[in-house]
Amino acid sequence: MPDNEDLLGTQEVPEETNEWIVTFADISMLLLTFFILLFSMSSIDPVKFTDSFLAVRKALGQKKDELMTARVKTEEAAILDTVRMQKQLIESQRKVFSDVRTFITKKGIEGVVGAVLEEGTITLRVPGDALFPSGEVELTERGRAVIRTLKDFLTKSVDQRISIRGFTDDVPPSRNSRFKDNWEISSLRAVYVLRYLMQLGIEQNRLTATGLADLEPLYPNNSSENRARNRRVEIVLEKQVGR
Repeated sequence: MPDNEDLLGTQEVPEETNEWIVTFADISMLLLTFFILLFSMSSIDPVKFTDSFLAVRKALGQKKDELMTARVKTEEAAILDTVRMQKQLIESQRKVFSDVRTFITKKGIEGVVGAVLEEGTITLRVPGDALFPSGEVELTERGRAVIRTLKDFLTKSVDQRISIRGFTDDVPPSRNSRFKDNWEISSLRAVYVLRYLMQLGIEQNRLTATGLADLEPLYPNNSSENRARNRRVEIVLEKQVGR
């Protein structure tokens, strides 16, 4: 009969395994994925949020048809929100347009300043001849008076971004002109209006100036009357979202 020492010598000792590491790695990966998902949602992008949300629902076993329905509903909600915001913006700008028309009439400048509303953007048009000497870019006293009058309305409309755009006709400057071309003239005219509005107290972060030369004519440049109408400065008002 074998002694105890023989028995111990032949007994199998169980080997130590590392199977727990696999489970630990799976848990770590799931936690990492979860925190990455939370980070991606910290600044919500509707498309990324929808994709992430649907991916989670798919992982939980939701059917493809149900996922598509959920995605369509999410996209429809986003579209409806966009349309609703655009409608509210346009309605708000209609009120501002009505106010500016009333203001122009009360101030007696309806024959000088025109106003147009298009897709939520309000454009005030002033003929170049009412603001500048022929072929020049510095405001006349009459031009300064027109801008001072408009300033009273612009000061109250603090939620409006103001874009000043200068235009010329298609006739280039004369050879003895100090300006190289119509781009320079239209740009400087817009800048001089901008600078004067700043002097009058309009915040500079609301203002931009652009020269467009003879682009976007209101009328064909085929007569002196039409060319005079095309020489203009436009003050474009756009509502700043969030104000």
